[in-house]
Amino acid sequence: MSAFNIPPPSTTTTTFSSLPSSYCHSNITRTNYFNNDYNNNKKYSRGFHFSLFSSQTNPSSSSSSSKTKRELSKMPTHFSKSGSGHSWIQDGSMNRNSTSSNKGMQGPLHSVFPSTPAQVSSVEDLFEFICSGPLISKLGLTSEMIAESIDKWISYGLLLCRLFQLNELFLTVPQKARFYHYYIPVFIWCEDKISKHVSQFKDSEDIPPLVIGFSAPQGCGKTTLVFALDYLFKATGRKSAMLSIDDFYLTAEGQAKLRETNSGNALLEFRGNAGSHDLPFSIETLSALNKLTKEGMKMRLPRYDKSAYSGRGDRADPSTWPEVKGPLTVVLFEGWMLGFKPLPMEVVQAVDPQLEIINKNLEAYYDAWDKFIKAWVVIKIQDPSCVYHWRLQAEIAMREDGNPGMTDEEVKDFVSRYLPAYKAYLPTLYAEGPNGSDPENLLLIEIDEGRNPILGN
Repeated sequence: MSAFNIPPPSTTTTTFSSLPSSYCHSNITRTNYFNNDYNNNKKYSRGFHFSLFSSQTNPSSSSSSSKTKRELSKMPTHFSKSGSGHSWIQDGSMNRNSTSSNKGMQGPLHSVFPSTPAQVSSVEDLFEFICSGPLISKLGLTSEMIAESIDKWISYGLLLCRLFQLNELFLTVPQKARFYHYYIPVFIWCEDKISKHVSQFKDSEDIPPLVIGFSAPQGCGKTTLVFALDYLFKATGRKSAMLSIDDFYLTAEGQAKLRETNSGNALLEFRGNAGSHDLPFSIETLSALNKLTKEGMKMRLPRYDKSAYSGRGDRADPSTWPEVKGPLTVVLFEGWMLGFKPLPMEVVQAVDPQLEIINKNLEAYYDAWDKFIKAWVVIKIQDPSCVYHWRLQAEIAMREDGNPGMTDEEVKDFVSRYLPAYKAYLPTLYAEGPNGSDPENLLLIEIDEGRNPILGN
């Protein structure tokens, strides 16, 4: 992949009081999900003691020029090198500098952080840590490009610390990896695709938002990734919208009809597989978002209530749908089966005969979803069975917190309705990319069982 230019920093000073309250006070459900991502991470020792910016380096970055080092030595920082941690979420990683959560979310970004610069070497350590990330070479980034934009990386890291209510002075290694090896590189990639998208239009033309699709199995962290990206876009002055394929499920009445029509097919007994979505409604919504190009334009984004009808689900009341205003820059559209292509019938029958109708239903999904998506992030897993383990972790955590959660057997039954589609369609998705995708606008990220990006292919 060819190298690209990192967009210049925003000239607008971002204050947290200017951001949506849903971010400033943090959505607890999403934050807790993010915080649990590393609870069972085998890659890092729970008793590991380290400095905030560790000294681990990438062999390829060891040849950084003295010019790069001199540039870094001039960079101011609000970071300290000391700190320790032993798990993903802990008291030691929460914001200690603010006297209350409400006060800490107001005023300029730097207001709750130390005003005295830390040792300059901490910035050099951060630079080395960033360069060691598995996505850097995939994105075409060089050590020189990272050095020139290190202030942006620091700024984005601070924003993510605030979003997830973490103290930047006490980030664990897994937390640093999640921010600097995953979320921020993907954000920079998205920014580059937006810049190229905008450049295709003349000054007098309306510029539709770039729709970026995020295809990833359930439980692998795609919703949290999109949540973080949406926050970074808004914090840096861009208007963005989040959508999930879940938002386009059939109404409760439509689901009942689907279940009755396909009696005996366990894959269509509940929502999820191809055929359980309102495709005309999808086209209507995505088409409307594409036209959200001017100030004063606005619309509501559909949402689905999975708790309705004792968990069967139903479309949420439109009065509760969030509003998005133009001009819209980007739409972040995520889903577990985005980009799945219909396969020869003998292929799906060999996996599960019940997939035959699912495969037929998929034929209509390109026009409803995929053709609107101009850039893709595909998150690759090594084994679909991970979905079961991730879902089980989430349900156990919910039960331990005193919230309703599925039993182990219910989790097994739930995931079993998705596994045939994973086994049938993921190999083609990973080998060929989504239907109609451009390889230049496709980012394939392979993750391990801890949901961390790895080098992969």
